[in-house]
Amino acid sequence: MKTRILTAVLALFTVVSFAQKKEIKRAGKAVEKGEYQEAKDYLNQAEAQLANADEDEKAEFYLYKGYALIGNGENVPAADLMAASEAMQKAKELGHAEAQQGATAVSNALVNSAIADQNAEKYGQAAEKLNSAYRMNTQDTLYLYYAASNAVNGQDYDSALKYYEELQDLGFTGEEVIYTAVNKETGEEERMASKEQRDLFVKAGTYINPQEKKSESRKGEIAKNIALIYIEKGEKDKAIAAMETAKKENPNDAGLMQAEADMYYKMGDMKKYRETIEKVVEQNPNDAILYYNLGVSSAELGEHERAIEYYKRAIELDPEMSNARINIAFVILSKEQPLVEEMNKLGMSKADQKKYDELAKERQEIYKEALPHLQKVIAKDPTNIEAARTIMNIHYQLNQNEEAEAMKAKIAEMEASTAAPTNGQ
Repeated sequence: MKTRILTAVLALFTVVSFAQKKEIKRAGKAVEKGEYQEAKDYLNQAEAQLANADEDEKAEFYLYKGYALIGNGENVPAADLMAASEAMQKAKELGHAEAQQGATAVSNALVNSAIADQNAEKYGQAAEKLNSAYRMNTQDTLYLYYAASNAVNGQDYDSALKYYEELQDLGFTGEEVIYTAVNKETGEEERMASKEQRDLFVKAGTYINPQEKKSESRKGEIAKNIALIYIEKGEKDKAIAAMETAKKENPNDAGLMQAEADMYYKMGDMKKYRETIEKVVEQNPNDAILYYNLGVSSAELGEHERAIEYYKRAIELDPEMSNARINIAFVILSKEQPLVEEMNKLGMSKADQKKYDELAKERQEIYKEALPHLQKVIAKDPTNIEAARTIMNIHYQLNQNEEAEAMKAKIAEMEASTAAPTNGQ
């Protein structure tokens, strides 16, 4: 009796195994024809007995499952993409010869879908898909970098931190050689997919002026983001420690110095921020933005004269920097407040009246000092309504009513030009 039962089971197993193998083959043919739903049906039938299949059959099953799930790559549900990723990974682990090609197809589908998610501000989904794309081919470390960026945008700081720290462990810099050439028809420089493609187009005569450029390192940005994430999590000591570790490896990296300065700014430590920015300036003495930032930190520290000097240096390097001119004016005008407070405390005695007049005159000198900086802003940017309003108020304070009314009219024109059109217009 026992022997018969065992024989019957073995016979049944043989039949099921044979049927299972046939369903997997049918699924493969359906995939080749692009009949993906049919392939899924065959695979569903085979999956029930998959545990009894040999490794080659399992490898084929997972390969075809991956292809069937991504189909033609268009409008694939997120769940199917992730399942396809897992299936192709299993096919690779089982040693299927075509698994790498299949993994590339799934990876491309994941990346394309992640781009769509990113554009739709679905940052969490984008991060998950890009991370999966990276796991399918760990040579594509840029996918992990962009996964981290999307995780930050989605405020998933734990995932972002994990990805960034993994990138640091890998020694990722993000540096790459960019191949470009100028399109003869449009006259615009275009980026090429590879050196071979660029050289081919240049040889064909449709492109000229081939160039090779090296992109900037992302190490500083990654270190900064790790530190900022720790700050966001309320772990300032870890933020500083993370930055110190990064600096030991790259002591002269200007990008890291800038990242450290950003970290202190985020912490509200203006003194350390300025100290760090000054080190960055030593390496980049012609960077107008650095001087502008030094002006901001000095102003916040109450060091008004130093702030004005930094802003003036920024303007020397970049005469178009209107914000620096505006900030100079505001730093100058900030001197008014203590004068007003002192004037309000004075009484009606002759001595107090004399002091009041002196302070009023000093106040007018402040207005006169600030005015030219704002006028230069308007000269370069006639639509700057905030500068225009401040100029108008200064004219009124200086009893220059004609100039004030003229600026008032100009402001009205600005507001009218930016107002939304009414119905019927």
